[in-house]
Amino acid sequence: MYKKPQGSRRPLGFIQNEAMNPIISVHNLHKHFQIAVHRRGMFGALRNLFSRDRRWVRAVDGISFEIGRGELVGYLGPNGAGKSTTLKMLTGLLVPTSGDLLVNGYLPWRERQTYVGKIGAVFGQRTTLWWDLPVIESLDMLQHIYSIPQARYRTNLDEFRKLLELDEFLNTPVRSLSLGQRMRADLCAALLHNPPLLFLDEPTIGLDVVAKERIRQFIQHINRKRGTTIILTTHDLSDVEKLCERVMIIDKGKLLFDGQLDNLRQRFGGSRQLIVDFAEDYANVSVDGAQVTGRDGSRATYTFERSAISASELISQVSERFRIRDLEVQEPEIEETVRRIYEERLLG
Repeated sequence: MYKKPQGSRRPLGFIQNEAMNPIISVHNLHKHFQIAVHRRGMFGALRNLFSRDRRWVRAVDGISFEIGRGELVGYLGPNGAGKSTTLKMLTGLLVPTSGDLLVNGYLPWRERQTYVGKIGAVFGQRTTLWWDLPVIESLDMLQHIYSIPQARYRTNLDEFRKLLELDEFLNTPVRSLSLGQRMRADLCAALLHNPPLLFLDEPTIGLDVVAKERIRQFIQHINRKRGTTIILTTHDLSDVEKLCERVMIIDKGKLLFDGQLDNLRQRFGGSRQLIVDFAEDYANVSVDGAQVTGRDGSRATYTFERSAISASELISQVSERFRIRDLEVQEPEIEETVRRIYEERLLG
């Protein structure tokens, strides 16, 4: 028996949280779906015609978090983890099965008409622009839809035209844009009305390296210069490394990690490497606490566990025994760290 949220009354549990002024407060949020069980084979197909068994799927299973104003948070998870379902509840597209959710002072599914005028959203494979209209005409229409004052509209449009380099395709129909051009136009459209909160779902998917970097620089700009709160979902972990200090990781509907990116590496990063260029060609460069996993002339690669020895301690040992020309500490790739959490469910 699943309980749906009642009315638009704000839960008592948010009274203390609102004093801390988070822009998003989520407590014990659930979203459950019923899906039909498909039977295979000839006899199974016949049974499917006359009766359907159903089972419950817990797409989001009791997650809780808060996001402060001005944060840029990476929301990560494999396909089917519950990321998109969470975003749809935060944007008001889905009603939670149970739990408490307050976004910028609104209950999204109850106050949707007012609420959507206070947020921006960009979904990588969908556009909010009119397919057959030139970009500038779509933007002009959005000015009237959001009732944006003319002065603010001109100021924002001029700024975004410059930052996103829109002039080359402002008069081009949306259907004729490349993916990178459309994404830049969608970002402009999502921010014309100065929303304090922006949801980005895979904003760099399918883009080339140059287009990705342009989008990342723009996201960073609006977060730092305008103080826009941003939730970013992505499968490209380079986006997270370049943009986010905080990450949340969801899998099978449950929140596995919520914290600073550096803390994620500290707890689950595994092995680190110290690459040393020696001033001389030493025959034996072994030291306690690390393993020599590579040797190329006067260069050696040490692999070590952060739980066994710190980088500074290892560097001290190496420098006491050998003359060093250069050295570098390399952290494990974030892809490896997140993959370990998914595969081993280290927090489960």
